[in-house]
Amino acid sequence: MLKRFDDLVPASVRGGRAPPRRSVKAPGSTMFFGGDYNPEQWDETVWKEDDALMRLARVNLATVGVFSWSLLEPEEGRYDFAWLDAHLDRLHANGVAADLATPTASPPPWFTLAHPDAMPVKEDGVRHIHGSRDTYCLAAPAYRSAARDIATALAERYGRHPAVAMWHVHNEYATLCWCDHTAEAFREWLQERHGSLEVLNEAWGTAFWSQRYGRWEQVLPPRATNWHRNPGQHLDFRRFWSDLVLTAFREQRDAIRAHSDRPVTTNMMLPGYQNLDLWALGREVDVVAIDHYPDAPGLDAAADTAFAADRARSFAGGRPWLLMEQGASTVYDGDRILGKEPGEILRHTIGHIARGSEGALFFQWRQSRAGSETWHSAMLPHAGADSRIFREVRAVGEAVERLGEVAGSTVTAQVAVLHDSDAWWALEVDGLPSKELDYLGSLRRTHRALWDAGITADFAHPSHDLSPYRLVVAPALFLLSDAGAENLRGYVAGGGTLLVQHFTGVVDDRLHARLGGYPALPLREALGIRVEEPRPLRYGERIVLSDGVQATVWSESLQLRGAEAVATYTHGMLAGKPALTRHRFGAGEGWYLSTRLDDPGYAALITRLAGGTSRVAGVETVTRGAWRFVLNHTTAAVRLPEPAFDLLTGDLAEELPAGGCAVLRKEP
Repeated sequence: MLKRFDDLVPASVRGGRAPPRRSVKAPGSTMFFGGDYNPEQWDETVWKEDDALMRLARVNLATVGVFSWSLLEPEEGRYDFAWLDAHLDRLHANGVAADLATPTASPPPWFTLAHPDAMPVKEDGVRHIHGSRDTYCLAAPAYRSAARDIATALAERYGRHPAVAMWHVHNEYATLCWCDHTAEAFREWLQERHGSLEVLNEAWGTAFWSQRYGRWEQVLPPRATNWHRNPGQHLDFRRFWSDLVLTAFREQRDAIRAHSDRPVTTNMMLPGYQNLDLWALGREVDVVAIDHYPDAPGLDAAADTAFAADRARSFAGGRPWLLMEQGASTVYDGDRILGKEPGEILRHTIGHIARGSEGALFFQWRQSRAGSETWHSAMLPHAGADSRIFREVRAVGEAVERLGEVAGSTVTAQVAVLHDSDAWWALEVDGLPSKELDYLGSLRRTHRALWDAGITADFAHPSHDLSPYRLVVAPALFLLSDAGAENLRGYVAGGGTLLVQHFTGVVDDRLHARLGGYPALPLREALGIRVEEPRPLRYGERIVLSDGVQATVWSESLQLRGAEAVATYTHGMLAGKPALTRHRFGAGEGWYLSTRLDDPGYAALITRLAGGTSRVAGVETVTRGAWRFVLNHTTAAVRLPEPAFDLLTGDLAEELPAGGCAVLRKEP
């Protein structure tokens, strides 16, 4: 039986004897705080300082060994664990648990020389060589064998080591490959999925452009070619690669489970990496773990933190999740890496915990003095302990330590945003009517409108049970299966409110266009409309609807089939035709938005449908269990509605200072 999080923190961290085993959802546990720790980069003098400073910062979990393959296995089959033995023993003695990694994201140089065929090949046929990280192909037998071997060796040695709280397989599965090993594995996957070439040819529409396959060896991954690649081939390759990642993960996970009862995870890279089905990965891990680095500063970073955290909680499906990586002072902004403003380390950390994380970790503990990530921020920067960043990290560690009673509690949302990997991959195919059909951007935009309105949202798959939600938004389901369309119809008929946005449900799960009008028939019935013709707008073109709201990017010619027009177009051939519709269907309502409203108009629509709060702009409020988290992202103090006990200060709070946070117990 796998141990729970609550059992895995050393008693020295909790300040007493280990409590009896209990559910991870039980209150009164311990929040994790720490980060990636790479002691092999330093010497004994630094290790002693690390021990003392980790105690000051309240660190209780360190991720160890992520990029240590060349030290752990300096030659094929010869392992050197002495240095890791010493560091795990030292961490344990210092009250720090270990999230022990398998180092398979960065194979050592000897592997490259011995197995050059296992190096990744890009779409254009260029093979990469050693010199960075992620230099491997998941389809290469030599790599998979070596990865299983090192995972097994680590599990045999450390499966029951008292320091090990959790296992961390690999790091950020994101690397794709188009090599011959991949081609062979892809063909095997296709044979299992489609059964015959006849079925594959039909699924991919190979009658077009003379692409019909006569033998399986003719089928290749979607490598670089002259113009548009086959869309069905692209979608199946993405599905295949996701399944390949899951298979590789399971191999290491199961090798570990043969020798250890500790939870096993791997870290998802959010928000933009979509090389695997994160719903499927969430079902395979014991703890969902994410890495999150905002890609814009200020309030946008706060909103992006909420976006990542809500996705992680949703992928976890009611099981625990953990922020595995964040930057102590890292905000990506185009070609710049910006620092965080004072107070943002705390607000971003508390923002994740507010939305369900069982703690917060960083990459990394001590900033590297050499190597490819010398300038990646860390809890302990180059400037050392006498620095603003470390002083803030200490304060954050103290704050997280005070939140133990929140651990294991849950967040409940009444609004869901539909999120499907197939739909994402489908919008990446060549030949679509507009380059501005942006899946991630649409997903973020919907979540941001809800966040601005003070509404906590879940993400859900179109096949999920949607009945717990009063509102469901489908911002970009270009691809929608028959079963998904039927599920959405049933949700509306059962009393839900559904908002479907433009160019949704126009292809099935084979990327075949829906004939007879869009979207899929069951969804058309729920919406009471029929889309006859998409009408993309010119780049930068803006139109005005009958209610005065501006729109851009897209428009559609649609017919009312029971719905009423809430707003109509006023331009060109669409003048007077419906742009936004509402349809009472069964016990619920189906809304259809056939264009892209400007930000104020879209925010107003979302607030209207979701019942937004009257929150103060820039002040974020989230309820988790019996606690209300309040984050002030503004530069002015904010008066709380009523005095309440604040876990962070241990006192009654009446006002939140500029940039401050509070965790309020709803009842004494």
